[in-house]
Amino acid sequence: MRAELTQIIENESELVRRAKAGDQRAFTALVKKYESTVYNFAFKVCRDEEKAEETLQDTFVNVYRKLDQFNGKAKFSTWLYQIVTNNCLMKRRKSKLEQGSISLESTESAQTGDDGEGLIQPIHTVPLTDTTPQDDVVNKELREHLDKAILMLPMDQRIAFILRDVEGRSSEEAAKILKMSVPALKSRLRRARVFLQKQLQEYMKA
Repeated sequence: MRAELTQIIENESELVRRAKAGDQRAFTALVKKYESTVYNFAFKVCRDEEKAEETLQDTFVNVYRKLDQFNGKAKFSTWLYQIVTNNCLMKRRKSKLEQGSISLESTESAQTGDDGEGLIQPIHTVPLTDTTPQDDVVNKELREHLDKAILMLPMDQRIAFILRDVEGRSSEEAAKILKMSVPALKSRLRRARVFLQKQLQEYMKA
């Protein structure tokens, strides 16, 4: 039986089909396949273990309830990211209502570069080639500063940035996840990159 389930797992579409038909083992296999992906994405968005764990649980409850709505037109992972993103946004709105906080204003737009996504290139990690112990300390501090700067972004820009520049999703898939056009996604991403670039420049001057 385990060997049979292993073969099913290799074929995701079959796994989804069986889960939709009520196969609990298939649904459990889906959860195990994607739970780390969901948790890691949620944690990158909120930087809070408790909230990330709550988002993980909420997401798979939603998947269980809405699995019959998945039509297979998009990849299952894209559909799953849509649910995670919605849960992150809802959790953010709930937190703002509870705390009476005011969201940060959007940063100003930048001019479009050759890649159509602005003059700021993707910010993944700080280069670590041929580094000294002192360089490692500086790079660690810079990454920590970048993490804090990401949390300062409005939630819509933060999620766009994480999907595109941290998760490495294509503009097309990120746009599908956020249910928006590619140009709109690139505009949102551009604003996020400009803001983060400014924050990093101010840090380097300090």
